[in-house]
Amino acid sequence: MRISQLDGRRVALWGWGREGRAAYHALRSRLPRSALTLFCSVEEAADARGLGDPLLAIETMASAERLAAFEFVIKSPGISPYRAEAQAAAGQGTRFLGGTALWFGEHPDARTVCVTGTKGKSTTTSLLAHLLRAGGHRTALAGNIGLPLLEALDPQPMPEFWAIELSSYQTGDVGASGARPEVAVALNLYPEHLDWHGSQARYVEDKLRLLTEAKPRIAVLNANDAVLAGLRLPDSEIRWFGDGRGWHLRGDALWRGEREIMDTAGLPLPGRHNRGNLCAVLTAIEALGLDAAPLAPAAASFRPLPNRLQPIGRRDGIDYVNDSISTTPHATLAALEVYAGRRIAVLVGGHDRGLDWQAFADAMRRQAPVAIVTMGQNGPRIHELLAPIAAQSDVRLSAARDLGEAMQQARAALGAEGGVILLSPGAPSYGPYKDYVARGRHFAELAGFDPEAISAIAGLGIA
Repeated sequence: MRISQLDGRRVALWGWGREGRAAYHALRSRLPRSALTLFCSVEEAADARGLGDPLLAIETMASAERLAAFEFVIKSPGISPYRAEAQAAAGQGTRFLGGTALWFGEHPDARTVCVTGTKGKSTTTSLLAHLLRAGGHRTALAGNIGLPLLEALDPQPMPEFWAIELSSYQTGDVGASGARPEVAVALNLYPEHLDWHGSQARYVEDKLRLLTEAKPRIAVLNANDAVLAGLRLPDSEIRWFGDGRGWHLRGDALWRGEREIMDTAGLPLPGRHNRGNLCAVLTAIEALGLDAAPLAPAAASFRPLPNRLQPIGRRDGIDYVNDSISTTPHATLAALEVYAGRRIAVLVGGHDRGLDWQAFADAMRRQAPVAIVTMGQNGPRIHELLAPIAAQSDVRLSAARDLGEAMQQARAALGAEGGVILLSPGAPSYGPYKDYVARGRHFAELAGFDPEAISAIAGLGIA
């Protein structure tokens, strides 16, 4: 859908975070004289009123009745369309769209590579942009990674390629736009965001909408993911990564089919899963019609993203690692694998979305770190699950009221021998923090480092 098609229609915005503000400015740039209504919180309303826009009505109660009064509601990604009021309004004909759908509607012919997956999508998207730029291609890095697409509505000149990260909140918007991505990359699927989607089955369904509904020209899929390996996409060409048919790893060596390309052990990509994502990136580059092999060595100059297995420094014999973006138990297990063989105190817990931590507990029976500190809303539930394991092993299990106390307990558990304090919560930050970035910044501050110095995402935007 083009923004111009909203002219003269009853249109509302729902949400006033960065995505909501981007949607407002995009609509205003195209429709300067259209009346709009904004649904937002009381705190956000004061900021919106500061715009001084006489054609913007502001309401702080998004009821089903009020939402149903509009033909189109442009909602922020964090607002679930499965909420009762949204479902009721949709039943009366209201159409809910996200900013991603509006951007694709404006740029149907853009050369886009859309990346999704439960874990690794930010690093993969950023690495994709890095390698394309290393090959001399003007490339945009945008989307869920930190730059809403609508903030890049009219770049001049247009990039040759768009590397776009999409969360499960946004994947459905691509198909809804009527546009067709050139390439879509799916890395993996684990239980995630169940509070937003309502069930694991719906999460998988929504995640796969980037493939099943948007119908990319080429789908780049992980051959080692059970769900993706069984996928059939009659409208897309499928290219696999992770096995001998294409880009894959043999130990630390990177191979293209039967051709060995390079050693990946020294790359700034912590963990085998991240080096595996390099295979996804190279497959996507080939899907664009480019020669990927000469670009692979440029991964050596990649700058790892903040909050993703980010080493932030060493103090008093302790290495501090910020993996605040970890929001699933699977991500925490992957982080622990990276530091296997080290003395680790891991900090877990946060907002409780009802995810099952049993697989994590089972893994702790086989190979537990020196210490596990639970915290946050689901901390007590995780602690209860791990208590029988701790009673039969040497792992030190403790519970903390907040991140500051968790850090104190982790330091005490490592003692004079030192080791690694790993913040890999396996849960969102909602509650005490605005987002995972704020949680990571607080972790850096508590460790005695400058939070400003760890926060910048290299390469965001167009270059």
